[in-house]
Amino acid sequence: MKKNGLWGELVAECFGTFVLILLGDGVVANVGLAPRLAAPAYNWNTITIGWAFAVIVAVYVAGGVSGAHINPAVTLGLAVKRGFPWAKVVPYIIAQMVGAFLGALGVYLVYMEGLIEAGMPNVWCTGPGSVFGSAFWGGAGGSAAGGYSLLNASIAELFGTMVLMWGVLASGDAKNLGLKNNMGPWLVGGTVLAVGLSLGGPSGYAINPARDLGPRLFGLVVGTQGLFSDIYWLVPPVLVVLLGGVLGPFFYDWFISPFLPSGE
Repeated sequence: MKKNGLWGELVAECFGTFVLILLGDGVVANVGLAPRLAAPAYNWNTITIGWAFAVIVAVYVAGGVSGAHINPAVTLGLAVKRGFPWAKVVPYIIAQMVGAFLGALGVYLVYMEGLIEAGMPNVWCTGPGSVFGSAFWGGAGGSAAGGYSLLNASIAELFGTMVLMWGVLASGDAKNLGLKNNMGPWLVGGTVLAVGLSLGGPSGYAINPARDLGPRLFGLVVGTQGLFSDIYWLVPPVLVVLLGGVLGPFFYDWFISPFLPSGE
């Protein structure tokens, strides 16, 4: 029996999401500010690997208490198709949002001088302004990356979130390859790495509404410009990601679950 019930789970979700953002947005700030490595430090591989390990650490930290959803799309998807109690959905999402906001605060404290010197660039969230072609501080860089339309970014987020859900579901499926306990977080982190490397270009692969909206709100507080200048903040990284979280389990249950061994 879990100690403190729902309260303990919410604390774990908050803390796990804090760890996720502290390390995930931390790698973006480290690469973007690049005070030691200058412009060559901007490397998409570095960012995707950093985010993958952020997920792995966060899941190991919180998984034994709350299951380490650390993502409203995961919480919603598990409620729709895996029997997660609906009464816990909103509290979990609130805890995740608070943890994400505090994680962004942690990144700000670690990189405060560089962020201030650079004019408080967007190291917080995905979308316009989040893909930069040069180091913000410490060296000259190349040209800025091109942009994708709202529709294209939404499609990328939908597929990316469904792939994430497939990795999450496989990691906890005892009938599949048995990764539920010890190695499950590595599969989830590897899934995030694969999504970032293969599908992350058009949108920056939010695949987590709390990961995007919580730090975006913090960025607004500290003066980062353009974070809510259009409807983008709501559609690809929030609404479409939630849709992907719901659809992902349906595809897993259509194409994988019926063909797995009974487990007897």
